[in-house]
Amino acid sequence: MINGEKILAAPIRWAMVGGGQGSQIGYIHRSAALRDGVFQLVAGAFDIDPVRAREFGARLGLDPERCYPDYATLFAQEAQRPDGIQAVSIATPNGTHFAICQAALEAGLHVVCEKPLCFTTEQAEQLRQLAAAQGRIVGVTYGYAGHQLIEQARAMIAAGELGEIRIVQMQFAHGFHSEAVEAANPATQWRVDPRMAGPSYVLGDVGTHPLYLSEVMLPQLRIKRLLCTRQSFVKSRAPLEDNAFTLMEYDNGAVGQVWSCAVNAGSMHGQKIRVIGAKASLEWWDERPNQLSVEVQGQPARLLERGMGYLHPAALADDRIGAGHPEGLFEAWSNLYYRFALAMDAADRGQPAPLRYPDIDAGVEGVRWVEHCVRSADAGAVWVDYR
Repeated sequence: MINGEKILAAPIRWAMVGGGQGSQIGYIHRSAALRDGVFQLVAGAFDIDPVRAREFGARLGLDPERCYPDYATLFAQEAQRPDGIQAVSIATPNGTHFAICQAALEAGLHVVCEKPLCFTTEQAEQLRQLAAAQGRIVGVTYGYAGHQLIEQARAMIAAGELGEIRIVQMQFAHGFHSEAVEAANPATQWRVDPRMAGPSYVLGDVGTHPLYLSEVMLPQLRIKRLLCTRQSFVKSRAPLEDNAFTLMEYDNGAVGQVWSCAVNAGSMHGQKIRVIGAKASLEWWDERPNQLSVEVQGQPARLLERGMGYLHPAALADDRIGAGHPEGLFEAWSNLYYRFALAMDAADRGQPAPLRYPDIDAGVEGVRWVEHCVRSADAGAVWVDYR
């Protein structure tokens, strides 16, 4: 259980690029990073407007002199300080991720980056090689992986409780963009602009989340080939899709499906993953993240609850309060930042990360998957080999 005990000799000196006034995800980054005392926010480049960036940083309680007009100045000036930053989180539109992440790694900083890392597998591989050469950690904010019952599912599958894995059904299908909300919402506009969002909208924005959960639960599965079809039901979003279906074949004969959607009218969130084996199935739904549904053929269905003693130790390690009290997305993100900090501290000492976290490999795989989905869809929804 995580209980607030000091786990690092000193908190990691940390900055943010983006995440300023009006950001959809800036606050959850700060809340998650600061909760357990493993990071200390000391600087930032929070906005493309230097005045707004400085004023926002000051309202966070930072020294205005350490609230910079852009990321390049942030990295250069902090490198001159004896108490300069050691890590940075990137919470900016997709089209900026590659350049900022590359610059941060070249500056010798650890990085936490929003997904996608970049737009192409070639760029992602460059970042992976750079991170390895610099000995720096790159964490990717697949925040739902911080929910404890994802670990329970992984442990049950590894123990063979489901039998041979046959089918993996995944979806992230909400309804909040069933109309052209971006017309009046600047925070959404860039998501449907290919210049800033990249080659996809919902495939990269939501589809990679359950995909990563499947990678955590089923690390032995490898995609052999896939087929994707995508649509722009709100026509102004074309060529970017607001709905997509992806079929996958794995190298062990199992099959998978990902439904990525922002126009599932009436759905609050709609992220689920169901793993079906020869003996049993399990399902996790992010609107009820404290429960894991388990269905064994020939037996009554049952729900496993977060925090209970019957769970696998890996599913109890990140508990923050006893069973019966619901934990949510802020706790899940805090669990990831806790793991990011441990990995960064270990890397600084030349040691391997003590706990699993969404790393540079996960980021590369997300980019690779989107790239293959787009290639399949744009070729007329054809099967493409996964490489």
